[in-house]
Amino acid sequence: MLEQNGGNPTIGIDAAGDDDLLRAASLGDRGAFAVLMERHARPMLTLATRVTRNADEADEIVQDAFLKVWKMAPRWEPDREAKFSTWLYRVVLNASLDVRRRARYAPLEEAGDPVDTAPGGLDLAVAHQRDRLVSQALDDIPNRQRAALSLHYYAGMSAPQAAKIMELTVPAVESLLVRGKRALRSALARRGITGIGDVT
Repeated sequence: MLEQNGGNPTIGIDAAGDDDLLRAASLGDRGAFAVLMERHARPMLTLATRVTRNADEADEIVQDAFLKVWKMAPRWEPDREAKFSTWLYRVVLNASLDVRRRARYAPLEEAGDPVDTAPGGLDLAVAHQRDRLVSQALDDIPNRQRAALSLHYYAGMSAPQAAKIMELTVPAVESLLVRGKRALRSALARRGITGIGDVT
């Protein structure tokens, strides 16, 4: 429990573990649920955006994922094999891959903002262009390779962590990473680009 009878917290809500927050949320504690969202929303949004390349789709995926969390909280079993964060990454990744599989036209918003010509604007423009080129190149590689690269490089996960989320063996994920990096290098090379960051 997050509170004692007198209302004094036995542990601060921000320091509570995910399982404690889920238990409190299952009893209708919206504050606990808000902390859970605050803790996990940003990395989930980053992953969904990287995989889908669409901020609106990514936002919707993450909202849907947390709606699932709210509904499943009463059934959550703390001693289950996967940690909550692993389960949530899996939900977001699978939903993101489903979106990628659907054929769609890129919205006009993805064309980007005008370049800021103020001091430092050039650096921002270069960084934005690099991210855009890598994202476009990621479009050219198979979904599972894209997922492995996104989890490892953009979500900062180790191969064993990514393996749990993707429900694969560690060697399988390591193989996807190797093949994904090779495919990404080829996709970038076709655009006349070599040596962008650690991924290549």
